[in-house]
Amino acid sequence: MMCFPKMIFPVAVLVTVAFSCATGSAVAAPAASKTQTASAKTTNATAAVSPEVRFAQNLNTALEKGSLEDALKLFDTMPEASKTEETQALKASLLLSAGRDAEAEALAQELLAAHPNDIDVLQLNVMVAKKKGDSRKKSEYIKRILAIDPKNAGANIELGSEQALKHRYRDARDYFQKATFSEPNNTEALFGYAKMSYYLQKDDDARKAFEKILTIDPSDASAYAYLGKLEGEVKRYRTALEYINKALALDPTNTTYYLDKGTYSRFVGDYKGAEAAWKKAVENDPDYFLGYAYLAGLYDEQEQFDKALEAYRKVVEKNPQYYYAYESLGIFAWHSGNWKEARAAFEKALAKKTDSTSYALMIAACYWKEGNTVQMKKFLEGFMKPLDRTSLDYTVVRLYHDLSGDGSALNKVVQEKNSTIRGKMLYYMALYYELQNKSELSQKYYVAVTDMEGARFFEYRLAEWSIKQ
Repeated sequence: MMCFPKMIFPVAVLVTVAFSCATGSAVAAPAASKTQTASAKTTNATAAVSPEVRFAQNLNTALEKGSLEDALKLFDTMPEASKTEETQALKASLLLSAGRDAEAEALAQELLAAHPNDIDVLQLNVMVAKKKGDSRKKSEYIKRILAIDPKNAGANIELGSEQALKHRYRDARDYFQKATFSEPNNTEALFGYAKMSYYLQKDDDARKAFEKILTIDPSDASAYAYLGKLEGEVKRYRTALEYINKALALDPTNTTYYLDKGTYSRFVGDYKGAEAAWKKAVENDPDYFLGYAYLAGLYDEQEQFDKALEAYRKVVEKNPQYYYAYESLGIFAWHSGNWKEARAAFEKALAKKTDSTSYALMIAACYWKEGNTVQMKKFLEGFMKPLDRTSLDYTVVRLYHDLSGDGSALNKVVQEKNSTIRGKMLYYMALYYELQNKSELSQKYYVAVTDMEGARFFEYRLAEWSIKQ
């Protein structure tokens, strides 16, 4: 059995462990203290450094400098006495890290043939198969490991990670928990267990596991960040800020942490802090849309509408599939009087939600504002065709198409029992009267919309703006 107990990774300290196993004695670290050096000279002034120890020291030096290729070249000059199972497994691990997968696989298979029941060799082959994307082989090796050691941490962590990717959080949690039974202080297993507990809303279990991680490794930024999430979800935003600030102190370039910091700052009323955090998120990852979306919402809340419009332009630029952003872009472009941009945005939104009468009517209104009623009627003809002719949607769309019949349409709107539908259609009646230059009627129905309590449709905002104008 190999001396190092976990999966083999190209970490310099493993060189010392591997060569300790190979020679049967400890290998001195590359940089000994002055006291140790003096002691060694006193004990044996003429002692020669063995080739094995010299090789280990040179390998450590190469790895400390971050040169995998230089480290691998050293294996060509390795003394025969040092060519053990441990050192060959270390070489395979280094080959894998260097992207020399075929060589790593050949060596891993050679070791497996010689040591078919060695868990560390099997784990090495798991990593090779995973790197290659060979799920069949990976599963085969994991089964062999678990047949020997059912509670093996590495194998259970791998299975837990697989289940997490499939969103099978309960199964994933069970595997991560099983890994902690054999290795209670394995931070990878604890983190997986804590994260799955968080997803499953088992917040007490998640909190305890994240806190345990920090007793083992106080530099784990992710644990602090998730503790912040747990605090934020129970509205303890100041405590959440304390945690996320600790996470950022350890990982100051993490975009997600800045997004979270902005959210917590916003909820404690620190708008400048929220803006600064979300701007930092955008600076860190300028191609990620969410930072722009958060900024847009913040600017909207502060009635900085020009800034909100610019932010929504960025959102749709970075994530063209996010159709809700097209709706917001359309709203703010409408507010700015940019009818063409507003129409284009609502057209994009309608392409994603093809049955939205709201989007269709906003497109029609934009055409009307642009002075292009011919194109407006042509567009509405196509939208009307599949509609039920007895429906309220059809009646209001037909009103915009025919530019007449407002009396019967209004009567049908006010009789609508669903308050949300009635509110939305009252807005389009008000807008129709505005476009017909009937200002008293338009203001009357804009006010009727804004008098509705708890309204959550976007037309409510447009009605508010129309009244303020």
